[in-house]
Amino acid sequence: MTARILSIGTALPETRVDQATLRDLFAAQPGFDRKAQRLVGAAFDAAAIDTRHVVLPQLAGEGGGALGVRDGDTLLMPPTGARNDEYRRAAPPLFAQASRAAIAGSGRTPDAITHVVTVSCTGMFAPGPDYRLVRDLGLATTVERYHLGFIGCAAAIPALRLAARIVAADADAVVLVACAELCSLHWQTSSHPDQIVAASVFADGAAAAVVASEDPGHEGFDLDGFATHLTGEGERDMAWTVGDSGFEMTLTPEVPRIIGREIVGIAADVIGDLDGIDAWAVHPGGRSILDRVETALDLDASALAPSRAVLRAHGNMSSATLLFILRDLLADPSRDDGDRVAALAFGPGLTVEAARLTLRRP
Repeated sequence: MTARILSIGTALPETRVDQATLRDLFAAQPGFDRKAQRLVGAAFDAAAIDTRHVVLPQLAGEGGGALGVRDGDTLLMPPTGARNDEYRRAAPPLFAQASRAAIAGSGRTPDAITHVVTVSCTGMFAPGPDYRLVRDLGLATTVERYHLGFIGCAAAIPALRLAARIVAADADAVVLVACAELCSLHWQTSSHPDQIVAASVFADGAAAAVVASEDPGHEGFDLDGFATHLTGEGERDMAWTVGDSGFEMTLTPEVPRIIGREIVGIAADVIGDLDGIDAWAVHPGGRSILDRVETALDLDASALAPSRAVLRAHGNMSSATLLFILRDLLADPSRDDGDRVAALAFGPGLTVEAARLTLRRP
């Protein structure tokens, strides 16, 4: 039984901030010498991002917010517990908003949901987001719940894979997949290049999808196949750990180079015939990653336009980002029934997750 993404819903925090505003704020931190300030300017300006959404209004120079992260132009470093408390407060409403939108677009009602798969790597608590969705959306108390945590930017694809496996085993299953990431909670006021690069790209957002058996009367994406690949390098180049002052990202300049070196063989292995792909959904870990993928796979300049558009408007929202791209492809009137879509995402390790999808129009 082929599983189909019937609909995708998204949600964003109310606060939207210009990339230039964040650049100037970060460059103004005490202790940043001229070299660090130049690096901040170069990283933020080269990110190909115009705006980002954040759950911390203070980052945009606004008042309010339960977590104090700014004193004038100085960014503060709250302890991990305080940051996680803000995650517990701010993440569930975004999970719920994206999920309501996905359910509304699926032609199903909340009581039809049989399984919930939640995804996040920017906070943790129990009972967790999966429990909160059952309560907040009024789902049946018998819904099966799964949470995929700390998988990073690539996690939407394993979540969709799990949903497809569930539907394959039970044709009556209706699976809600929901991703929410609050990356802004973990900004580090460090002049280390890894932290500057992380600060220049990551943002907050949520996305959800409803996956069920293929429905001839409902558009969506058929989930045709999945694959995963561990690169021979990268274990120390992309990592995500819990520190005393938030979660700490390692994101070295080697990441785009590793992807550029290995993506041809990986893509052929996990996607198959690249000439048969009509559209690409590539996670925009950063502009340089998209550039490397485009060059290595010899793609037309327009192939990664959907990924670049999401990056420019929203930044890198970690696991939620790929669903934003698929949402835009589904809404694109120029895309036809039967179009073949390749999805790629990259996570700590360095891990490559891939999916093959087919666009279906009624």
